[in-house]
Amino acid sequence: MQSLDSVIANVKNLPSLPTVALKIIQEIKNDTVSNNALAEIISYDPALTAKILKIANSSFYALSNGVESIDRAVQVLGQEALKNIALSFVIVKGLKRNNIDNFDHGLFWKRSITAAVSAEMLTTRLNRKREDTFVIPLLMDIGVLVMYLSSPQEYLKVFDDKRVAGFTTVEAERAVFGYDHQELGSSILRKWKIPDNICLPIAFHHSPAESPADIRDLAEILQLADLASSVYHSDKSNEKIAELKVMLKEKMDKRDDEVSQFIDRIAEKTIEVLGSFEIDPGDMKPYSEILEEANAELGKMNLSYEQLVMQLKQEKSKVESLATDLKNANEKLRGLAFEDGLTGLFNRRYFQEHFEREISRVDRYSHLLSLIMMDIDHFKKINDTYGHQQGDIVLQLVANVLNDSIRRPDIAARYGGEEFALILPETDLKWALVLAERIRKFIEELEIKIDDQVLKVTISLGITSYDPAKGRKKKEEIIEAADSALYNSKNTGRNKLSIAQ
Repeated sequence: MQSLDSVIANVKNLPSLPTVALKIIQEIKNDTVSNNALAEIISYDPALTAKILKIANSSFYALSNGVESIDRAVQVLGQEALKNIALSFVIVKGLKRNNIDNFDHGLFWKRSITAAVSAEMLTTRLNRKREDTFVIPLLMDIGVLVMYLSSPQEYLKVFDDKRVAGFTTVEAERAVFGYDHQELGSSILRKWKIPDNICLPIAFHHSPAESPADIRDLAEILQLADLASSVYHSDKSNEKIAELKVMLKEKMDKRDDEVSQFIDRIAEKTIEVLGSFEIDPGDMKPYSEILEEANAELGKMNLSYEQLVMQLKQEKSKVESLATDLKNANEKLRGLAFEDGLTGLFNRRYFQEHFEREISRVDRYSHLLSLIMMDIDHFKKINDTYGHQQGDIVLQLVANVLNDSIRRPDIAARYGGEEFALILPETDLKWALVLAERIRKFIEELEIKIDDQVLKVTISLGITSYDPAKGRKKKEEIIEAADSALYNSKNTGRNKLSIAQ
């Protein structure tokens, strides 16, 4: 797993924006750009030109006169609106991919466009229309896409935690990654030179109460737009529709039937806009039609209310059981990918990814972190004298001591061969030394019986502690410090501890 800073630093490995997008972004920041210059940039891409003209003439904008050219579109819609429309098209085109594993790219963009349409309609209804109220919600979940492309296996765990534990997306992401798609999305867009008026609200679209006061209204619109999108593209539509209706009634001060009509129009306009983005709307339809079809199906079943309730309970129980089984199976598969087959400890790959995540967390919250590297003394001699099978037993016994000695948040890993590592969150150097000495003594006291002989084993240890307040360090520097201390222990007598500040 990569830390937030690492993902942002390596964003070059992710899909890049098309040249036209970069030119439009440059022009967004140019307050003196002329209408002709903007029209010329957009006209470089004939497909983009056709899409803009199509959406400009759609019911989405409901213009009284037809728009036959980009020059005319600039005049009618305005520079800012056209910049943001064009930016929306080129970013979606640049990042659209076929489905990969369990990530449905088509659904991702349908959700994003539904949210964008919802936000545009809401701001119009509330007389708070801005030129960027389509592009901001369109891009507000871009962090989800980047997180999945960066760490697909880890993001599958987010899906599992949402299904089984009932977490929200943000809660599940923070539990797995230590950060969420709001933070990452806002940072990635800023790295792409997208203006702050777009980047900043994205960082708060699930938590408007935490946003700066000057963008709180927009953050609340984004939250509502996300909820509206969930009504049409979520397996919890019934819960979402009830929540959305309450919030819309309060926000728009409208009756139930007016709110329902508004929600229906979201679907109608979204279906039209999806065509402009060359995305298949599938079976998307207004919510009232979905309810009518559901009621018709219930009528055919001719079941009593009590029977329906009982059947619902049974089906819910089955689904929950299947979801739990799926989560357990996925956890087992992921465990196999990160587990050392011989010792049962985490392997080196997991150590590297988890350690990077811990460093990112320590840097963010100014906590402490300690690392212990250790090596079994004269292990080659043990293998040569007693055979590899007995050597494996020694490795397993040492691993057992490590597992029995650490706390729940600590991580014990087989770093390679006869070398082990312990990651100790929230631990200063003093307590790391106490634990290291305890482990050294436990292993020194081991008596491993081989036929009629007793084998004694010792280990050498290197310890370091990281405090970001004393200067930020990279993962490699911290590991190198502990490794250097370990080799000092081996070179000055073995069966001892050494410290690297």
